[in-house]
Amino acid sequence: MDHSNTPEERRQTARALADVAAGVIRAVTDRHGMSMTAASTLARLERDGPARLTALATAEGVAQPSMTQLVQRLERQELAQRIADPADGRVSLVAITDTGRDHLAERRRTREAHLAGLLAALPDEEQQALAAAMRTALPLVRRMLQEETEPHLFPERPTTGSTH
Repeated sequence: MDHSNTPEERRQTARALADVAAGVIRAVTDRHGMSMTAASTLARLERDGPARLTALATAEGVAQPSMTQLVQRLERQELAQRIADPADGRVSLVAITDTGRDHLAERRRTREAHLAGLLAALPDEEQQALAAAMRTALPLVRRMLQEETEPHLFPERPTTGSTH
């Protein structure tokens, strides 16, 4: 039996996934604190380690002058700092500070508490259905996004039908 999705089914799934992502982002966005770009930059520094300013700008999809201003704001708030590149002392890297890590942790706790409150408003069976859907969807979405950003880590997948 063929279980492949048609292009239209894939578009519908993509639309639904985008709607879910947008809805969750709207629900958890802190409109009175740090911008999403600033939070994303700090999270990238926490996850990936110190980086050149140009690499941060490229990764976050902003112009280098905008990233320079953002990093300066983060430095004033003591959330990030510039450090010497161990490989080339003439170059500086941007690194997250302990204060920056604490700030991100607090943002995550606040976001998770807000979402937990929204979940609590759902009937038990809907909470269970959503939990089951997340257990299924999360690993798939993570793999899909990892394959997009790191295609060289995965072998070529056949484009024709498989034998299993």
